[in-house]
Amino acid sequence: MPITKVLLVDTTLREGEQTPGVNFTVDEKLEIARALDGIGVQMIEAGDPNVSDDVYQAVKLIANEGLSAEIIAHCRANVKDVERAISCDVNRVAIFLGVTDTKLKSMNLTEDEAVERIVKAIEYAKSHGVKVRFTAEDGTRARYDFLVRICREAVQAGADRISLPDTVGIMTPWRIQEFFERISKDVQGAEFDCHCHNDLGMAVANALAALEGGATGVHVTVNGIGERAGITSLETIAVALKVLYGIEVVKLDRLMWLSALVERLSGIVVPPHAPVVGENAFSHKGGVHVAAVLYDPSTYEAFPPELVGRKREIVVSKYSGKHAVKARLEALGIQLSDEELEKVVNAIKSRHDVRTYRDADLIEIAEKVTGVKLTPEVPSKVEAVILVKCEPNVYTTSIARRIASMKEVMEVYEVSGDYDIQVRVSAPTILDLNDCLERIRGIKGVSGTHTHFILKSLRPLQQSEQQTLKTS
Repeated sequence: MPITKVLLVDTTLREGEQTPGVNFTVDEKLEIARALDGIGVQMIEAGDPNVSDDVYQAVKLIANEGLSAEIIAHCRANVKDVERAISCDVNRVAIFLGVTDTKLKSMNLTEDEAVERIVKAIEYAKSHGVKVRFTAEDGTRARYDFLVRICREAVQAGADRISLPDTVGIMTPWRIQEFFERISKDVQGAEFDCHCHNDLGMAVANALAALEGGATGVHVTVNGIGERAGITSLETIAVALKVLYGIEVVKLDRLMWLSALVERLSGIVVPPHAPVVGENAFSHKGGVHVAAVLYDPSTYEAFPPELVGRKREIVVSKYSGKHAVKARLEALGIQLSDEELEKVVNAIKSRHDVRTYRDADLIEIAEKVTGVKLTPEVPSKVEAVILVKCEPNVYTTSIARRIASMKEVMEVYEVSGDYDIQVRVSAPTILDLNDCLERIRGIKGVSGTHTHFILKSLRPLQQSEQQTLKTS
């Protein structure tokens, strides 16, 4: 069925914090909640206030922040937990209970007892004027007749939303679409959420299929973080909804900023090949690809990078053809004849050990081919210390790692003070050092640099040398 309504339910502060190694402070949670609200996320799951005092404090602060988004507290299906969740002043409580036979056995609950527990918890929440979502944990693996029964009882008790998680990510798009089509007919009176885990890499596809099957809410996290392999990523599904269905659910031009914020606060680095926000998402390397993209970007781009505030990048390597090389050289202000361009391309393809050609490399090759000095003479071998300042919403370690991979870089330190990173660089020429500096400046999240040229290098005497001086 056509998708007519989509609500993003962001659970970065709950599911996302369950990522191994992630632990947001109260202030960081508040910052993330404000950011989510700022881009237009409709529902924010702020956490389970029964987990710890700091989670309780964060949920309560977020609920009282005056955000436009609906604030949700997650909790188990018992009155005590629901009561504490309600005391946070949230708009909604999300009451969860495992509904598979295995889960019920592990809790020593019969089906009747499980239904009774859910009904009692929901009725208590509703009696205090709070909206309720019932989460049937592991719903896609539950026995279907019991799933329908407990969902109907939840709706009758007052739940107006039902979340059906694919808890271990074993569904496929066609199966989950059929699943939501079926249950939305068998359980009336509530809207359905999908919560798709990414264990088999299908979270985004399954979420879209669930929406096509009748779900109206999709649970997401920024950068797809969460338990194990994470869940549906906010940025990927937001762009997919726009590109494939013409539905714009958030401010797409703010996705890179939001991704960088959560990358920094979570410590989970976004992979270069990640859709939408990955460093390589709009990079083109293959010769045929580049030629086609330069002619018409839609040939190899599902959507223009400008949609999310980004730019495309043409990468020059042994895979490059003359179109890519010509485009890059012209961007540097260098015009070559067809014969000269052919020689430059052949020179590039002859070096199998070079992964990527920098601008300085291309200029040097062009100089050799043309016999014309395209740049002024520069002194040989220069060293410098570069101080790098990062934007406040960026994970510093991810930038430090990228800088460390550059061949001119000798040492990298994350430091305190006005600058965040200190880099020691050694390059054959000032031109090469400047090229390295420009690449550092071009890294996403770098806001400024300050360069000190090394005039003289002194090393401390080794212990044996000190002893020699003493005895001489």
